[in-house]
Amino acid sequence: MFKNLSLKVILFGFIFTFFSSFGQSFFLGLFNSNIRDALSITHGQFGSIYASATLLSSIILVWFGKKIDDVNILKFSYLVIILLAFSCFFFSKISSVYYLFLAILFMRFSGQGMMSHTASTTISRFFTRSRGKALSTSWFGLSTSEFILPVLIIYLLTIYEWRDIWIIISLIVILFLPTVSFFLVKNLKLESRETDNLKNKGNNKIKDWKRIEVLKDYRFYIISANMLAMPWIATGTFVYQSFILESKNWGPYIIAQSFMVYSIMSVITLFVSGFLIDKFTSRKILVYMNLPLLLATIVIIYFNNPLTAFIFLGLIGISNGFANVLGSSTWAEIYGVKYIGSIKALTTALMVFSTAFGTAFFGILIDRGFSIEKIAVISSVYISISLIMLFIIRSKLNPVKV
Repeated sequence: MFKNLSLKVILFGFIFTFFSSFGQSFFLGLFNSNIRDALSITHGQFGSIYASATLLSSIILVWFGKKIDDVNILKFSYLVIILLAFSCFFFSKISSVYYLFLAILFMRFSGQGMMSHTASTTISRFFTRSRGKALSTSWFGLSTSEFILPVLIIYLLTIYEWRDIWIIISLIVILFLPTVSFFLVKNLKLESRETDNLKNKGNNKIKDWKRIEVLKDYRFYIISANMLAMPWIATGTFVYQSFILESKNWGPYIIAQSFMVYSIMSVITLFVSGFLIDKFTSRKILVYMNLPLLLATIVIIYFNNPLTAFIFLGLIGISNGFANVLGSSTWAEIYGVKYIGSIKALTTALMVFSTAFGTAFFGILIDRGFSIEKIAVISSVYISISLIMLFIIRSKLNPVKV
């Protein structure tokens, strides 16, 4: 079973993106109320701590993440697994705001940061002809967790103390992931590729950009502005889901149930986007990525019916499906794969930073009395401006041939 290296790499990506969920905002947000009650802190205080810890994790990721270009992927994955297991265990020991800061720092860095970075970089580097479909399949791991975990955790919280749940997660990580990683990527090398006999390989060679060169390219910043819309807006939504429930007078389980729609739409879009990217390229699909997200903000502005939650998160799920694949394939298409680990470390760090911004921004606005509708208006303005800028340069996104 799984004798084909390509299948093993995809499964590796699937599993790592699934386990990255423990550091994702949608998952940590499920424990928001429990943590605030335990420490007697406000939404804004939690948001500030969450944002500052996330910001620091993004800074560390810029340096640490580039090591994936130099280290055997199996050794690198073992280190990431140990970090994640420790982080989950540490999260169960939160007893003060200082411990909360460190716990969120560890979880955001090891989970959202390094687990997803390891998966997407490995996939992007290895695959060439079918990169879109490979990325979409691997990101199905995160969508699976988004479908299963919210309802599961809400149920478990009625039975177990929240700290015990984190101890169990830590044990699962350290017992399951090392063996699976050894089985799947023990033969994977840095120079391993999907195929070594591409037709017309010489004619299709593109320039491999170093990170310092990417930072001097104006296209990078416009693309990033669009890439970062989804993380900061979705993170604010996930972390402050209890605030949205209170504002809209929805039942306590509406958001958790809506995550199923979010996950289903993410999965459908993941597979569709994979085929579209391999056929039309990421550069042509990119301009459509945030349109559903824009519609989601409009829905939350004008509608209050509980069914709105399903439409709202469903639209976010569509943009999320596109963003997960495009967030890796676009950079590989434009800047090559030789230094993709270094470039992805930067873009992943920016993504993590944007989630920190979203958490802090939402928290500040909430504490200052902004309604969820007004926050949605601000979000829609950002999306619109970044989309217009991308539309203007859409014909200049081709890679440099060598």
